Amino acid sequence: MKKIFPIALSILSGLFLATAWPPSSYTWFVFFAWLPLLWIAEKTTKKSSFYWYSFIAIFTWNALTTWWLWNSTDVGSILAIAANSLIMSLPWLGYFLFKQKMDNRIGTIALIAFCMLFEYIHLNWQLSWPWLSLGNVFAGKTEWIQWYEYTGIGGGTLWILLVNILLFQLIKSFKQFTVLIKIFGVVIVVIVIGVPMIISSLLAINFTKGVKENNVVIVQPNIDPYQKFESISVAAQLEILIGLSEKEIDSTTQIVVWPETALSATVPINEIEKTPIYEPVFTFLQKHPNLTLVTGVETYKVVGNEKNTEYARKSPQGFYYESYNAAIALKANTPSQFYIKSKLVPGVETLPSFLNILAPVFEQFGGTTGGYAKDVTSRNFVVNNFQVAPVICYESIYGEYVASYVKKGANLITIITNDGWWGNTPGHKQHLAYAKLRAIETRRWVARSANTGISAVINEYGKIVNSKPWNTPAVIKYNIPQKSMLTFYVKHGDYLYQIFSLIGVLFLLWNWVLMFQKKYLKKKLIA
Repeated sequence: MKKIFPIALSILSGLFLATAWPPSSYTWFVFFAWLPLLWIAEKTTKKSSFYWYSFIAIFTWNALTTWWLWNSTDVGSILAIAANSLIMSLPWLGYFLFKQKMDNRIGTIALIAFCMLFEYIHLNWQLSWPWLSLGNVFAGKTEWIQWYEYTGIGGGTLWILLVNILLFQLIKSFKQFTVLIKIFGVVIVVIVIGVPMIISSLLAINFTKGVKENNVVIVQPNIDPYQKFESISVAAQLEILIGLSEKEIDSTTQIVVWPETALSATVPINEIEKTPIYEPVFTFLQKHPNLTLVTGVETYKVVGNEKNTEYARKSPQGFYYESYNAAIALKANTPSQFYIKSKLVPGVETLPSFLNILAPVFEQFGGTTGGYAKDVTSRNFVVNNFQVAPVICYESIYGEYVASYVKKGANLITIITNDGWWGNTPGHKQHLAYAKLRAIETRRWVARSANTGISAVINEYGKIVNSKPWNTPAVIKYNIPQKSMLTFYVKHGDYLYQIFSLIGVLFLLWNWVLMFQKKYLKKKLIA
């Protein structure tokens, strides 16, 4: 029974976190989700035991929140969820060690620092998967976090950790406190939870309107991604896309947005405007010379007979080429604008060399593990009165990266995506919800075109003002205003993560120095 009880508590922590996560409306569960695991840390003496209790909690959370990966691959999803849970448990191991070596106060500071350090690393390393960064949970309650324009999701992670720690300390010592201290403790917790919500409400009230509203059309073709590259011809796909576009565009329409890889023919990048297969697209644009088409494109470029670039792959014919998942802006009688997706999905679009042995497993997610080439920086499209941020799919979960478009002048964020790989599951709903966070952080409107849904228009408060349901061919027409102000977050990015990451690194260095001193003194005493 002694072992079963902490396991049950670990599972409970995971259940609380999963219950809080979008698309659930029970977001408030996150404010006490870590209490069971914090209690286990008080009662457990072995670091190995606590690490596995942490793993059980985080695996439960991961599995219940991202189980939809199973729709693409069974074995691959299990491996991905397990691997992510193993590394997400490391900050909690660090907390436990510092708590044991130092004291509870040092331990709790270390917990915050290590969690923030981990999330920052998970945003930036080769196997980046920040889907479950704690601050993302408030995508389901954007009315609580309008202050993300100052902090980004790092502020949300910090808020969650502080509330959980304060609640735990209050509960743990409640019997020892006097009535006055108990009341004071409760007041502090209420303030820490309530003040950010009040600030959020004030920010929403005081926001200004944009200027120069422009007509934007968003197309949702509802083409099955599993048939897209096989049984449905490119010509048939284009017929659907153009037909839906024609239903809503008029003489005032400036931008039409199609989803990720809407142009899916195997055509070199320098032949897109010349190939007969895309002739219907350019006929459509000639018919509407005032509009610009922003769309996803699957393409490639031949680089020669040698592997002379980092991302070059060898073809069966012997030449080397780079593959691109990209966005392109097309307008009649105007040079095209091109952006290559920079934030690639681990295991699907990119795979570190040390994991090449697992490539056959990861390939089941859809896409290619051979490696897409990528841009090194964000790039805006200039479209009449707009500077458009062409955010491609997975890139929309990276706050600082999306903010970089805005820092360069973007006044409209377009998200082009294909969320159909996982079917009608929480996966596509979570992805849509995260787009709302990008709107708040940057105070920019978002035009989201999703192949099978949910396509949407999101205002600068993170509110969905128009959307189309899943698994439905549809089109949205909306007059979107421009914004020009730059938020604090756009200017400074993930500064909270950077500050706490530095603290986390200093903690690790401190621990290393102490270990060195202990080892040195031991040798000296033996000598």
